[in-house]
Amino acid sequence: MAQKHHITVADLLPPDEYAKVRVESRRRIAARKRDRRVEVGPFVTFYFEDFETIWLQIQEMIHIEKGTLEQAPSEIAAYEPLIPKGRELVATFMIEIDDPLRRKRVLDTLGAIEETAFIELGGERIAGVAEADQDRTREDGKASAVQFVHFPFTDAQVAAFREPGARALIGFTHQNYGHIAVMPEAVRAELAGDFA
Repeated sequence: MAQKHHITVADLLPPDEYAKVRVESRRRIAARKRDRRVEVGPFVTFYFEDFETIWLQIQEMIHIEKGTLEQAPSEIAAYEPLIPKGRELVATFMIEIDDPLRRKRVLDTLGAIEETAFIELGGERIAGVAEADQDRTREDGKASAVQFVHFPFTDAQVAAFREPGARALIGFTHQNYGHIAVMPEAVRAELAGDFA
């Protein structure tokens, strides 16, 4: 199936219909998400978005808020930019620390981390571009625990990324979080389908 790069109200189910398929939809998409996540260092996990993950997010927001499809345009406006548009990968990355005091201390040192994310392929770095909807580092330098980043690829980089067994790295150049991870092959193969 060709990857969809945009979502409209027509793609969504009315809340009563979604309620009937909610358990199965969540199970199916959760299974796909296993191969769409990469842990980098001790605190950060990248969750790569696509049409289905964003579809689920929007359906869940309407369901949880007991809304109607009239709410859909505002949810689409908020989440649609996170669907890859054919020549990019898009990820939500979360800085996950259970202890609230430790979380605050760490986030205080990670200002602008969203501007240091990268994917490396064949020795070439693809710099992440932070989602521009709002500034996720406060003026005092504290980073948000949830960040959104786009990785724009050239045609040649897409071709290289699609090669079975291609070695892709993902990480940060942040002075206080210079961690890098090798993207597992199952994740690389899954994400290769995000390109048009």
